[in-house]
Amino acid sequence: MIRSKGIGSEVALTYLLTQDARLKAHSAYKLAKAGDQDAALELVIDIAVAWLYEQREQFAPGLLFVAPHAQEATGDNAIPQTLASVCAAIYKGTADTEIVQSDRVYHTGADPMERMAARAQFVGRVLPSTEYVLVDDVTNLGGTLAELSNYIQFYGGIVKGVVVLVNAGRNPELAPKAKFVQLIKERFDDEFTEVFGIEPGALTANEAQYLAGFRSIDAIRNRLVTAEQEIDRRLRSKGITRSP
Repeated sequence: MIRSKGIGSEVALTYLLTQDARLKAHSAYKLAKAGDQDAALELVIDIAVAWLYEQREQFAPGLLFVAPHAQEATGDNAIPQTLASVCAAIYKGTADTEIVQSDRVYHTGADPMERMAARAQFVGRVLPSTEYVLVDDVTNLGGTLAELSNYIQFYGGIVKGVVVLVNAGRNPELAPKAKFVQLIKERFDDEFTEVFGIEPGALTANEAQYLAGFRSIDAIRNRLVTAEQEIDRRLRSKGITRSP
């Protein structure tokens, strides 16, 4: 699916931290990242519940809270979906279980181009004209959230907000600056979307800022090839083989 619908500046972004040290230091973190739902709930309650209650005026009742999560949750990070359920309880909404991530992107430890080379894909029912809030534990470039947002909007849903525990991107915003979008359009033309499957206006702020540093589409292609090789090398070192 071409990513054509970005996260606009009208989408409210709510986050607690800008670094993940506090999250990783929690005693339940490793178990929660490994798929333990009880550990994830303990972590979310300890770190985020007081803060979430402070934000409750921002969220009207009836919203759908959706987190990127795999269909088979065992062994996968349990924090995002648990956070979505807690948000739904506090804000009188519903935690969505219909939309699931259909691929594994292995973004942990990846650099920006590796993250862009491995785009998250989603499947599942979207309720048209329904308002969604995207939820995740940590965002860096914001690409996974952007893919989820695109999927929801493509099928008629409305993205109202984003809630993350840690917003670790260099630029804290999600919507890209117009000057970077325009530069990418002018410098790389239609080839950009052919390479990435992303329209420039649907990039996140950090993706656009990163890509604006490349001088030519050939430089991007070369870096992308290297990124694919680096992904395979990193995963092989962990005993993981990617599907073609």
